[in-house]
Amino acid sequence: MEIAQYIQEGKAVLGIEFGSTRIKAVLIGEQGEPLASGSHNWENRLEDGVWTYHEEDIWNGLADCYRSLAEQVQQKYNVTLTKLAAIGFSAMMHGYLAFDAKGDFLVPFRTWRNTMTEEAAEQLTKRFAFNIPQRWSIAHLYQAILNEEPHLSKLSYFTTLAGYVHWKLTDEKVLGVGDASGMFPIDSETGDYDSKMLAQFDEMIADRGYSWNIKDILPKVLSAGEEAGVLTERGAALLDPTGSLQAGIPLCPPEGDAGTGMVATDSVGVRTGNVSAGTSIFAMVVLEQALKQVHTEIDMVTTPSGEPVAMVHCNNCTSDINAWVNLFGEFADYMGFSVDTGTLFTKLFQKAEEGAADCGGLLSYNYFSGEGVTALDAGRPLFVRKPDAAFNLANFMRTHLYSALATLKIGLDILQQEQVQVDKMYGHGGFFTTKGVGQRITAAAMNAPVSVMETAGEGGAWGIALLADFMVHKQEGQSLAQYLEDYVFAGNEGTTIAPDPEIVQGFEQFMESYRGGLQIEETSLHW
Repeated sequence: MEIAQYIQEGKAVLGIEFGSTRIKAVLIGEQGEPLASGSHNWENRLEDGVWTYHEEDIWNGLADCYRSLAEQVQQKYNVTLTKLAAIGFSAMMHGYLAFDAKGDFLVPFRTWRNTMTEEAAEQLTKRFAFNIPQRWSIAHLYQAILNEEPHLSKLSYFTTLAGYVHWKLTDEKVLGVGDASGMFPIDSETGDYDSKMLAQFDEMIADRGYSWNIKDILPKVLSAGEEAGVLTERGAALLDPTGSLQAGIPLCPPEGDAGTGMVATDSVGVRTGNVSAGTSIFAMVVLEQALKQVHTEIDMVTTPSGEPVAMVHCNNCTSDINAWVNLFGEFADYMGFSVDTGTLFTKLFQKAEEGAADCGGLLSYNYFSGEGVTALDAGRPLFVRKPDAAFNLANFMRTHLYSALATLKIGLDILQQEQVQVDKMYGHGGFFTTKGVGQRITAAAMNAPVSVMETAGEGGAWGIALLADFMVHKQEGQSLAQYLEDYVFAGNEGTTIAPDPEIVQGFEQFMESYRGGLQIEETSLHW
């Protein structure tokens, strides 16, 4: 069947993901292949000490992202989008979106990037004997309770960004299990919130006098492949204000960006893993057995089908690189040279490969915000060098690429100590866009082979589109891992780069300086 006819007959599937700096849409075809895409750039705001996005940012961004996709479909295939086989929404995980009984925001959206819940996270981790990171939704809720915030008396529901968008488009208060596992701990045996911990939380707040209990205000948990409602008339108007898109389209469970990254890299099976590197960075490994200890550097979450996953999540990755590249771009403009941003990134990443393996005595900290792995509740981007350092462009760029992975490496070293076994590790996200560069450095940081698929650049939007497609086309008894292996990735292993011993040694030397200089970063918070 021709692509235009396939789309016109409403057989294509749409995925949309809200990333930290970009909302992206991907339309996929019969074999899961991308047919068209659209995007909208946006940025979080630091207001009154809180990283947030405004409500209008969400809906204006969604509509503009869909508009750009629909325009590309029209231009490429001469088809107006009116029908779809399924839709999926995903977004950055965690954070706190709290609503009253009317469905109105009670407080501004508190994103994953905030590090304001240290007291709550520590108390919950101790009570549950289970690591609760600061960015998790339950940590935000409990911190609000400890702070005696007045909105809690009106609290009726709280969810994630993906859950919020899905709710407003379908009237369904549901969440995919992977995203839900970043709200509250999941019992992988039941595929639902851990009942013992739910009871423990209610005990912790029993004397507060709230009219609600924790289970009542959490979204319902769904697993990959389950139906999660249909697009309402109001939802269709929010997504496509032109009125062309019809209501009634089925939606899959909304998911978090961690889970969609796993899907997009075929990393949902046991002993597989992936590194997602963009504004934040995280590595995930699907476990074959539980970790021996509770580690505050390691999150325990799940795949979109509920299998347990060890996750190292770091708040900061490419933002500092972006800032420096923009500065170089500004200089080029000033000198009268016209260089597009994509070319500038490519050239500077390639230049980094010429740098010394240990970065030649340069050091940087990419902390735009606090970082749980290194126990810092706020951040200051820093670049420092020794007087006798080899200060040149190659070492400068290499330092910032190393810095983007340094905090992640601290967490990954813990998984090695736990003897976690990984057969396949895949990379995706903006860090891997320049062919081979980010992949080679990541392989050295992990001291393990790293593979990148040709579709790595499609990212989580493609991943949630595949989850929506799985809901529609799964066979009886077929698991998500089987669907991806047989239907989407059959025979596609991607491009693999093994660790270079010289770069591995250089990265370890860089990490010695990095760990030793953390006190500089901590001291900088006082100015």
